Amino acid sequence: MSDEDRDLVLFDGPRCIAKGPDAAVAAGFRKALAASPHAALRVFDLATGRPVDLDLREQEPALAPKRGRPRLGVAAREVTLLPRHWDWLATQPGGASAALRRLVEHARKTGVDNDARRRRTDAAYGFMVEMAGDAPDFEDASRALFAGDRDRLTALIAPWPTDIRAQILELFDGAAASGD
Repeated sequence: MSDEDRDLVLFDGPRCIAKGPDAAVAAGFRKALAASPHAALRVFDLATGRPVDLDLREQEPALAPKRGRPRLGVAAREVTLLPRHWDWLATQPGGASAALRRLVEHARKTGVDNDARRRRTDAAYGFMVEMAGDAPDFEDASRALFAGDRDRLTALIAPWPTDIRAQILELFDGAAASGD
């Protein structure tokens, strides 16, 4: 995913002041900084919940994509397996590579809900650590988050700043909607 595709959120202290892709959040960042040069501005990637640095330079328009067939993206990498795994792979139709591709595709299809929930929960936790790591009941709120207990999480973070609380619950609800 390119930087322009990221979904970001900008906070000035405990207040959310912008959300959107890099360019929109960068514009909000520049505007907030111009209004208050000493503002406590922090930007988070909503996919990971982690702080990110923005490129505040004005961006040139992207070049048109090149014509032609895109590369397939095949990459040769090393895989370390036990001898019994290699033995089993050798008996599979199409050889080891084909069998591994089938296994990976199956795991991707069957585990997509759990993977999405885990990523969103991790993002909510990453954001919580950065913005409310010293808030009251942080540890208990973290336990509620990882347990998937929205009611308890909501009760525990009720005294926290409104925008921080809302962002945590938005990330949590995204995790719940993704397969909880």
